[in-house]
Amino acid sequence: MLRFNNQWRFDSPGPIEPGVVGDFLDLINRISGQGSRKAILEHFKSAFAAAAGLPYHSSSDASWAASDLDRAMDQAAANAPLFIDAFYAACEQLQQRAPEMALPDAARINRILTDRGAGYQIDPPNLVATRTHIPIAVPEQAPSLDAQARVLIDTALDASERALAEGKGRQAVQEVLWLIETVSTAFRSEDILDGSIQGRYFNKIIGELKSRGRGGHQDQILQWMMTLHGYLSSPTGGGVRHGVDLRDGLALHINEARLYCNLIRSYITFLIGEHERLSGRTS
Repeated sequence: MLRFNNQWRFDSPGPIEPGVVGDFLDLINRISGQGSRKAILEHFKSAFAAAAGLPYHSSSDASWAASDLDRAMDQAAANAPLFIDAFYAACEQLQQRAPEMALPDAARINRILTDRGAGYQIDPPNLVATRTHIPIAVPEQAPSLDAQARVLIDTALDASERALAEGKGRQAVQEVLWLIETVSTAFRSEDILDGSIQGRYFNKIIGELKSRGRGGHQDQILQWMMTLHGYLSSPTGGGVRHGVDLRDGLALHINEARLYCNLIRSYITFLIGEHERLSGRTS
């Protein structure tokens, strides 16, 4: 059973997106090919009936079990968290009973939830509402950066969002951390501060920008940027860039990963703006 806001069990926060019902049913049909079809359909029917607050009655044959499962899923769909929980818990119970059976894991279920815009993700043992996670926008057009740079930016941002959707927080942060390091190298140009930025690595480049900057807000923002990068790179800190210390390293939970991704995206946006300004594209 997944953990989520207890009030959702009594007051639905909203129905599941319609496409999720069909996608879950497709997975159930695939699962049912690995054993007694009727028994597996009954197993899932029982879970969805409970989620919908319906009494459970065994069907007379597999055909009726499939029809009754459809009805139970349709009624359970009125409460998205309970619907997701019913399917996930039923899969977990089957796995315990039949370890050899191939069943969808949280990442596979999360792909469906993401593709259908369900607004939830499974981060075992929690069910997390994701509509509150709105990624910080990164400029789609940056005149001072070439088309190749734009492709790199878009690819990394998309990969990070996919990783978050699949509950792979560390991978999501790795993508944007790599991206901010990549964007920082754009300052190593003859068009920026007369070519005086010579550092080859992130902290050196940002440190040089800081020493040649305007002070004030810019100075503080660049310092925060280096501090976050350093923490996430450390094996005993975020453990994202150089691996995690097996003894003293910290686990990275999905909500923390979302926060780090948004922080880094905001810093990328700031760096792109600074690049525009220093290249003379903006004032």
